[in-house]
Amino acid sequence: MSGTSLDGVDAVLADFAVPPARVMASVHHPFPPSLRQALFALQGAGHDEIERAALAGNELATSYAAAVEEVLRKSGAGRHSVRAIGCHGQTIRHRPDLGYTSQIGNAALLAEKTAIAVVADFRSRDVAAGGHGAPLAPAFHAAMFSHAVENRVILNLGGIANLTWLAPGDPISGFDCGPGNCLMDLWCELHTGASFDRSGSWASGGQVIPQLLGKMLAEPYFCRPPPKSTGRDLFNEGWVRARLSTGEDPRDVQATLLELTASSISEAIGRSFPRTSRVIACGGGTLNTVLMKRIAKLVKPAPVESSAPHGIDPQLVESMAFAWLARQTLSHAAGNLPSVTGARGERVLGAVYPR
Repeated sequence: MSGTSLDGVDAVLADFAVPPARVMASVHHPFPPSLRQALFALQGAGHDEIERAALAGNELATSYAAAVEEVLRKSGAGRHSVRAIGCHGQTIRHRPDLGYTSQIGNAALLAEKTAIAVVADFRSRDVAAGGHGAPLAPAFHAAMFSHAVENRVILNLGGIANLTWLAPGDPISGFDCGPGNCLMDLWCELHTGASFDRSGSWASGGQVIPQLLGKMLAEPYFCRPPPKSTGRDLFNEGWVRARLSTGEDPRDVQATLLELTASSISEAIGRSFPRTSRVIACGGGTLNTVLMKRIAKLVKPAPVESSAPHGIDPQLVESMAFAWLARQTLSHAAGNLPSVTGARGERVLGAVYPR
């Protein structure tokens, strides 16, 4: 998995033979600065995009292959014991409103480099069926985190934040609720050089700017009813700067962006899932202790806790989700949830590149 945060590749070796699942090994490979910059540049229109996307896709395949080799070494598993690699690829555009979503990563090259079958391009079939192609993790969340007597929200704090509703007797639902880490990471890197605000410490030294927060929360996306999905196509540097006046202290802006993430999440939970008993959080944002405390305060009385006590390290949930989706594909089973994405029906997702 390499997600909206553009920080690198997460890989797991997942064993689904014993339910619900177990992680045999995991690795994280940070992106080289040159690749990270190339991927950032592809988030918007620019010169010679086709060639730049193809070259970045090749480099991504090399990074994915290195992560696969390392996770095999750590686990001691032979490559022939691995049924498939589930590769999400790197999203460079997500425009389901125009009928497309684009993830690069050259799955054919990854299959060549690893001699393991690859399942990729998970989102396109759902978009072709009239859906958003996202979020796809809720089906996996349902398989791993459903509870017989408790109403749960699974909160994924990646670059974009998304929610999954798991309640006995209710259909599974979910949607992207807005920015997770992406705006905080962007602003932190612009002003400190660090790619993220470790533990939220930089934001904690600032003051929320109420007027700026109001402008940000007035974004129409937040009030749009599901199904809905979003990404850097909307929440980007231009979006932030369009709401600034002049002279704001950068640290105060960071504090406001943190409050934006926490507030938009809590408002989405309150609006769509008011019967929430527990929030189970996963993703890189769980390491931002200031953010987690703020979310917990806003969603009281429902407790907010990591996915770790529920069996999966919060940093590995999304990687596990795409391993599970690859398994669904090879089993000719649906991977999407029309109640989440808005597709016309269940579909088998992904394209298979045999070993």
